[in-house]
Amino acid sequence: MNFFHSQESLTTIEWILRAVVAYFFLILVAKAMGQRSIAQLRLIDFAMALVIGNIIAHPLSDEHLGLKGSVITTGVLVVLYISSIYTILKFPLIRNLITPSPITLVKDGEIISKGLTKAKISIDILLEELRERKVEDVKKVALAMWEADGKLSVFLDPQYEPITPSTYNLAVEPFDFPRTIIKEGRINSQVLTEINKKEDWLIAALKNQYQTAVTNVLLATIDRKDNIKVFLYK
Repeated sequence: MNFFHSQESLTTIEWILRAVVAYFFLILVAKAMGQRSIAQLRLIDFAMALVIGNIIAHPLSDEHLGLKGSVITTGVLVVLYISSIYTILKFPLIRNLITPSPITLVKDGEIISKGLTKAKISIDILLEELRERKVEDVKKVALAMWEADGKLSVFLDPQYEPITPSTYNLAVEPFDFPRTIIKEGRINSQVLTEINKKEDWLIAALKNQYQTAVTNVLLATIDRKDNIKVFLYK
């Protein structure tokens, strides 16, 4: 495994093998670090992402650098990362140092200037974040907090909350997630079997309701009431 060490030159196969090993090693690292490191980047996550990216990237582009050292270094960093996560969970004091408490930016429709300074964001950024959540008026906000992961949590004043069926105690249908029965012109036979339907039934339904054939369907879904929604190639 010469591609694993530093040397004057690498063959094409050795370059490929080095890239493949690094690729799958990074997948294993991401798996070991867990979904938390992928879904959101807090302080420790951000640092790890930067460091590991640089450690692995250099041996891939420089044939004079061995991959063995990068793999060992990354392994040690992952152990330290996992240990830090368990330490954070067990010791609140350390948790507060690494993961700071949310910062209040708006309360009862009033902007907290000290909060903006502490969070190191401007009025423009605050307004942009509110617009992205379809909040056009700060006065409608009961509470807005800047979270440790750099996201804004917004809670509207109750009088500005959207009206929902629960507001008037209205009965609603239970949640129903449509199932894919056709994708890119191909029938999903497994789903049809699970809902006790035949391909002939589906073909007839497409012809009667949409005057089309299976090959013309980009996507088709069906709900528990056997309602079919079809999206055709265009």
